[in-house]
This record gives sequence, C-alpha cells and structure tokens, in this order.
Amino acid sequence: MVERKVIVGALVGAAFLGGCTLAPAYSRPEAPVSARYPVETKEAEGEVSAADLGWRDVFEDQRLQALVALALEHNRDLRVASLNVERVQAQYRVRRAPLFPSVGASASATFQELPSSLPSAQFAPREQYSVGLGVTAWELDFFGRLRSLSEQALQTYFATAEARRGVHLAVVSQVAVAHFDERASAEQLTLARQTLETVELSYELTRRAFDQGTANELDLRTAQTQVETARYNFAFYEEQRARAVNALVYLIGRPLPEDLPEPRPLRDIMVRAELPAGIPSDLLQRRPDILAAEHQLMAANASIGAARAAFFPSISLTGQGGLASTALAGLFSGSAFTWSFIPRLNLPIFQGGALKASLDVAEVSKQIEVASYERSIQAAFREVADALVTREAIDKRLTAQRARVEAEERRYQLADQRYRAGIDRYVTLLTAQRDLYNAQQLLIDTQFSKLANVAALYRALGGGWNENTPEETAGVEQQGSGASRDG
Repeated sequence: MVERKVIVGALVGAAFLGGCTLAPAYSRPEAPVSARYPVETKEAEGEVSAADLGWRDVFEDQRLQALVALALEHNRDLRVASLNVERVQAQYRVRRAPLFPSVGASASATFQELPSSLPSAQFAPREQYSVGLGVTAWELDFFGRLRSLSEQALQTYFATAEARRGVHLAVVSQVAVAHFDERASAEQLTLARQTLETVELSYELTRRAFDQGTANELDLRTAQTQVETARYNFAFYEEQRARAVNALVYLIGRPLPEDLPEPRPLRDIMVRAELPAGIPSDLLQRRPDILAAEHQLMAANASIGAARAAFFPSISLTGQGGLASTALAGLFSGSAFTWSFIPRLNLPIFQGGALKASLDVAEVSKQIEVASYERSIQAAFREVADALVTREAIDKRLTAQRARVEAEERRYQLADQRYRAGIDRYVTLLTAQRDLYNAQQLLIDTQFSKLANVAALYRALGGGWNENTPEETAGVEQQGSGASRDG
C-alpha cells in the first residue's frame, strides 16, 4: 500500500509540475517602422480592411475570377504548401507524444532445460508464462523540457500554416498579374499587327511612287525600314504573348479551359482600385509572412526552455504489472499477480560543455529570429509604401498618356495629309507614325501597371484569403463601391 501511494504521489507531482517550463516569457518586439505610411491615405470611418475584402469583390472580371478559382484548386505550389502543413502537424503530434505514458501489452512463454550438473538446475522451472501491461521509460517533465519541445513544434506548425496562407495570397495576386500581362501582351500584339499592316500599305504606295519617278530612293528605303521594324515588333510580341499564356497555364496548374468567359480589353477590366491601406500596425495581424516569422520567433523562444531544462536532472519511470506462472493452467489464478516499478534519475555532471553550447545556440537562434521578424515587418512596410506611391501617381500618368495618344493620332493624320499633298517629306510622316506607335505602346503598359498595382497592394495588405467579403462587413463594402472601381 505504501508503494502505491508513492507511485500516485509521483504521478500527481509530475502532472502539477509539468505545466511549468524554463522558457523565457515571450514579448513581441516593437515594430521597427513608422506609425504612418509616407503617402497620405484617406480612410473612411468603418471602412472594411483590404485583408477582409474577398478577391471576387476586388477582381470583378469574370474571366479572371474563373482563373483564380482554377489556380486555387490546381496550383502545385499551393498543394505543396498544404502538404507541408499536414506533415508539420504530424511532426507536432510526434513531438507531443512523450508527454504521455507509453503503455504496451506483452505476453511471453519460456521453455528451458538445464544440465543436471548445475546446482540450480533442480530449482529452475522448465516452463514459464507471463502476460502484462507496462509503462516504458516515461519521463516526468518536472522542468518542462518536453513541454518546451512540444511548444516549439506547435509554433513551427503555426508558422507553416501561415506560410501556406501566404502562398494562397501569392497565387491570387500572381494569377491576377499574369492575366493582366496576357491581356497587355495580346493588345501589344494587336497593335503591332495593325502597325505592320499600315506600314506595309505605306511602303506599297511609296514603291509605286518610286517606280513612277515621283518618290526618291531614300523615301523608299525609309518605308522599307519601317516595314522590317514592324515585322520585328510583331514577332517579338508574338513571343511575349505566348510566354504570358504559358505563365498563366503554369499558375493555374492546367491548360486554359475553352469555356472561359471572353476576355475584356485592359481599359474595361473592372477592379477595385481604392483599397483601404489602414495603418502599418495592421500588417502585424494581416500579413502571413509576418505572422509566420513571429511563430518562428516563439518556437525559438520555446527551444531556450528545452535547452535550460537539459541542465537539470531527468526522472523516468518504468513499471509493469501482470500475471506470471510456471504452468499455463495457473497463469490466471489469484496468486499469479506480479508487478515491478523502476524509477531512474539521470543527473548531468560533465558533458564537455555540450549543454552550455546548446543553450548558446538556442539563444543566438532566438536573436536571429528577432531580426528576421523585424525584417519581415520592414519588407511588408516597404511593399505597401511602394504600392501606395505607385497608386498615387498612376492615375496622373494614365490621364497624361491618354491625352498624348490623342495628340499623336492627330499629328499623324496631319503629317499624312501634308505628305500626300507634297508639302512635307516622308521622314516627317515616318517620325509621326513612330511616335504614335510608341505612345500607344506606353498607354497599354500604363494600363497594365495600374491593374498590376491593385493586385500588388491587395497582396501587400494581406488580402486574397477570402473569396467573398464576410457578411458582417459586406454592407460597409458596398458603400462607395461604385465610385471606387476603375479599370
């Protein structure tokens, strides 16, 4: 009875002390960034955070929505990230298992025959049977070593889950940018084709005039140069378009379906341009990469507790209870009960400095994770700030470029009229035509930049996890939605 009380007391003591660890108290480092973005942002009171906006509410183009849905289902990077979460979750269960006793059942039968010359042969049983349950080397976690290791594994799991969420956000943003790029490449290809047709017609007219003696060879060769340049540009944008389609196929993880909605021109693609930026401190709760870095920091903090606990004694218990008998028939009789209890104490005395070195490694690793966490915050702050700076200027650039294209179109018309009338030389028409083409190219690039900026800012603010805006914020999101969308 006394022995049983000792066992029960040891178990209760282990359960009571097992909740304690030697890990230092965790405190979140201060964010090493300004409290405000360098670009002034106008936030409406009660406005929905960009991270809460569903990607279907930010990217309203039906073709793009279909592409994003396909990518979230088939993208291999996202699939690998999900499998990594499952693997780390299993590793956490493995790390947590030593907190509980390992109980096993055993059964054995022994048959032996000893030489009669041995003094003990007449007392040794020829047959012996036993069955029982046992606890094998269960460590009593007095100093929290196992719990610290379990906490480290748990925080690693949380970090991996956040990394998976980060891949999800990246896929949404990357598919949007790839779609915009494919549309821009398609429009550049169309423009190159139209330009090629125009200069080929101009070259044919110039060649006829040369044959008739009304145009000189310089004009003819200049027109020929324009044709070859246009052919080069057309071939270049054929390649760019093919590359853009390949990038989109890679992201969605399968060939483009034939039943996708018809694509819209860049100028008609509907996106929510005015995303609420919030304040930099919001990023600490919104950005998966920052949250993952913090969980890695917390895991490093827990590893210090395990390294500290290694300096203290460890106590493990091994026990077994069951039935034993020299005859199979008497195995389950009342007198066949047997038990054993083996406590073991391990006290580290000298290990060549290994324990101190392990603690140093854990403490330095924590400092590394602190720096990594702060770097993640700074990188996030920069991404948002850069996207806001671009958003601030993109509308002005787009307005100016549209006006330039209109002016270049009128200039080309006038140059063409004056050349046909014999007032100006062909080089004047050539310059106007080249400048118009360059202006139209830049307009397409600027339209792409605006759409890509929305995708970049949406991701930088932690958006892309929700498919639709949550119902509790949907009412706020609908307010002003008509004025905040632009293409």
